[in-house]
Amino acid sequence: MEKIIALLIAGYFIADLALQAVWMSKCKRNFLFHVLLGLIHAGTAYIAFQSWAYWELPLAVFLIHLLINAVKGKDRKTALACAVEQSVYLTGITAVVVGLKIFAGMPDFAGMGFTLIVTVGGFVATVQWAGLFVAKFTKRLIDENNLKLDIDGLKDGGKWIGRLERALIFAFIFCDYPAGIGFLVAAKSILRFENARQQKVAEYVLIGTLMSFALAIALALLTKWVTTFPTP
Repeated sequence: MEKIIALLIAGYFIADLALQAVWMSKCKRNFLFHVLLGLIHAGTAYIAFQSWAYWELPLAVFLIHLLINAVKGKDRKTALACAVEQSVYLTGITAVVVGLKIFAGMPDFAGMGFTLIVTVGGFVATVQWAGLFVAKFTKRLIDENNLKLDIDGLKDGGKWIGRLERALIFAFIFCDYPAGIGFLVAAKSILRFENARQQKVAEYVLIGTLMSFALAIALALLTKWVTTFPTP
């Protein structure tokens, strides 16, 4: 059952972050958007589980997605709200698996590519979800401190730097080369030196960097651990 939960959680991050088109993010208040996204989640779960005759699982994933979106209310933009929302989704997925296993005779996972699916899902969570969380948290710091970031940089440059650094951390963890993270920290410190001369800016950069690194390391280690689940 743990492998099924891991597969569905990986599928959730893939569907919610990797398969969601750019134009869809502008339609979140439209009910049809949630129906379409629910179908994407259900289809991803169906393909990941690979039990083609067992239609109850994708149906349950679709319904739990619609239910959660119906009761969660308006979108919130804080890091805490982001974490709570993801926790509710993951709890719902876990409840679906447990319920189907107990009451609907759901078979064990007997498909292929468990390690690949979980790794891709963990990579997406590390690179994209962690970035969303850090962005929401640091935006709060900017608003509360009236911080003026007069940095003449590339458009979305900071976002892509964060994604690349988390992708590298994920690769370092999976290649059993944690020392590479130290080189990454040193390189970023040198490149950010000129931007961190002011106290507030220095603290802002440090908080964002440490949070990004901590989430990337934790999610990469968790993903690597899940890939070791035994095959029945």
